Amino acid sequence: MIKRALLLLLMIFVASCSANHAVVRTKKPDPRKTGAPVAQRVKKPIYRPATVKNPVAITKKDSPAVAVSNYSNATEVLEATTRVKVTKAMVLEYIEKYKSVAKDNMVRTGIPASITLGQALLESGAGTGPLSVQANNHFGIKCHAEWTGPSIKYTDDEENECFRKYDDPSQSFKDHSYFLTSRPRYAELFGFQKDDYKSWAYGLKAAGYATDTKYPDKLIGLIEKYQLGRFDAEVLGKDYVPVVINKQVAYNEDVQKYTVIKGDSLYSISKRFNISIDELKKKNNLTDNTISLGQSIIVK
Repeated sequence: MIKRALLLLLMIFVASCSANHAVVRTKKPDPRKTGAPVAQRVKKPIYRPATVKNPVAITKKDSPAVAVSNYSNATEVLEATTRVKVTKAMVLEYIEKYKSVAKDNMVRTGIPASITLGQALLESGAGTGPLSVQANNHFGIKCHAEWTGPSIKYTDDEENECFRKYDDPSQSFKDHSYFLTSRPRYAELFGFQKDDYKSWAYGLKAAGYATDTKYPDKLIGLIEKYQLGRFDAEVLGKDYVPVVINKQVAYNEDVQKYTVIKGDSLYSISKRFNISIDELKKKNNLTDNTISLGQSIIVK
């Protein structure tokens, strides 16, 4: 009887010790149930810009077409110092990035912001061309005799021509403004209205800025397609009237007519159709250089 009582006391003692012992959990609690913050590790996408082989001497033949798949599939070709394909989204992004620089340059130098942006888009391929990628040269400016800075070799009109190289694209924009304001051959441009981008475009070609015979039309096409003239209006404090792009030339058997649109002048029309201002005035019985929006001008 005594043994049985002792055994019962021993069992009660063991049971009480087990009840007071701390519970050890080997499974981690679910943070979603306890309210604890959850830490996630996410891999960030890495953007690697397109590279061009042989940076010392790049040729048009070797220049790859550039396109970005995560933008709109619609593309257009920009061609000046190089030929590239870009999407509308890429062009709009480029305009947004450099519009302030172009407007500031217009205030400081009188060069239309539309011309600065249009040339930059065309010459750099919206920042994707080899010269802009390799040398931050967004305007295709060659070295010339006075240049003592770094340079890059690129085949354009001739093989392995010398082009200026900059540390930053902003230096290229600044040098472009200085290039136009410091050379006498461009002095005539500054006699045009500051928002007369057409006269500026044809004047640049006439002064020898580019050898491409279609350069003015390419430049004007970009300015009007992306409504770059609105930046000129902003600087000048004018209301901007969007350009309506349509076919402006009507053909006849012996007569070719052109319908005047916003920004046109007799000078820009004469350059476009390779006819003198005097001949234009004679064909259209004009007594002065005044033309009006929507007016039909005989150009042939």
